[in-house]
Amino acid sequence: MNRRKMIRTGVTGMLAGAALAMCVPTSRAMDYPPSQPLPGDAPVQTQQRQQLPENMAGTLAAAPAPQRPHSNVQAQPTVEHAANPAPNPKPIVDDVRPIIESGQARVQIAILLDNSGSMSGLINQAKTELWKVVNEFIKAKVNGHAPHLEVALFTYGSPPPKLVVPMTDNLDRVSEELFKVTISGGDEYCGMTIDSAVKQLSWAEGNNDLKLIFIAGNEPFTQGPVDYREACSAAIGKGIIVNTIHCGSGIPADWRDGAVLADGRAMNIDQNAAVVHIDAPQDAEIAKLGAELNTTYVPYGQAGQLGARRQELQDSNAEAAAPAAAVERAVTKSSAYYRNSGWDLVDALKDGRVKLADVAEKDLPENLRKMNNEQRAAWVAEQGKKRAEIQKKIAELGAARDRFVGEKRKELAEAKGEQTLDAALIQAIRETAAKKGYQFEK
Repeated sequence: MNRRKMIRTGVTGMLAGAALAMCVPTSRAMDYPPSQPLPGDAPVQTQQRQQLPENMAGTLAAAPAPQRPHSNVQAQPTVEHAANPAPNPKPIVDDVRPIIESGQARVQIAILLDNSGSMSGLINQAKTELWKVVNEFIKAKVNGHAPHLEVALFTYGSPPPKLVVPMTDNLDRVSEELFKVTISGGDEYCGMTIDSAVKQLSWAEGNNDLKLIFIAGNEPFTQGPVDYREACSAAIGKGIIVNTIHCGSGIPADWRDGAVLADGRAMNIDQNAAVVHIDAPQDAEIAKLGAELNTTYVPYGQAGQLGARRQELQDSNAEAAAPAAAVERAVTKSSAYYRNSGWDLVDALKDGRVKLADVAEKDLPENLRKMNNEQRAAWVAEQGKKRAEIQKKIAELGAARDRFVGEKRKELAEAKGEQTLDAALIQAIRETAAKKGYQFEK
């Protein structure tokens, strides 16, 4: 490690602390008994969920919720890359398998973030702009159908690289883990991190599937025991496109070479630039409807309690990070990309993950326990209808907002000439997807 790295000053994740301080619980369509604890995820129909250790506390408990007790658990522990991984380790999958419609294309995005001392700005951009990037896919179609979106997250400030979240369509979980990322380390092994992402993640294999790696950092691409050229070649050999985002002025030759080897784009951003958030006339109404949307979720079982708390906390995290981030998140929640069939009865029944008659009475919210099967079905269906109506209104407002903000952002970009993480991701995604036959509504 060179002298410059040794004198870096670590920067803590200030946004996460601010987010926790501003948590405001939302009312839901049910209440839990005050004495009921918040245990770990419960089993679901398609795959057994892992039980969380009892001593994992604090993360979800930080959001105040007077009508529910504090959680005694947090998200599943980070999975670390072994120091000497097997040549072809078994891919790590999310604890709840995504439900993919027959013939539906999959978009898989692995975000690899340098979290060493100088990268606090990069991490903060990722926290605030996640929902904006996701919302690009609301406009995407391939063969006339919307794709299924999954996201994974790695950090690589201290070797070995850390797999923070495997490929998942649980976007709240991705957001939760982003807000937990802290600054540490000073050895950035890009080749090893790309190699880890290729081998550890569960990648799709369909012809229309879009598989993307985005690696962002600022140190030489040549560091570490794994040759980046071999890692990038292995990635494209599996149809995985590697895009490189250099943080700083210019694009070094090795960062450019890595992208070229894997059919990707090489870009550079100013990781310390403040992302410009533009107020739009639609923001207040979208925020109001977003709060109403939360009342339509019907948590069931142990996983439901954890999922509901996680949802509320990520709402608060987005609001604390930036008002525009909260609005973008509300738009995401109005789309098909915001899926919660692992803990919400409305989504679970819609996706066919469970049958209402098969859910044990003890796993139902208190108000449903007093109803017969017919009444329960009618009540849950009513929540689904209400949700669809709210989502439609948000989607319409979101489209109008997108047009307004797009024009304003174009003016600012021409004036300042700076590019941030969200702009780099969106640009690369659109160009790469177009080559695979994806179309984006204007």
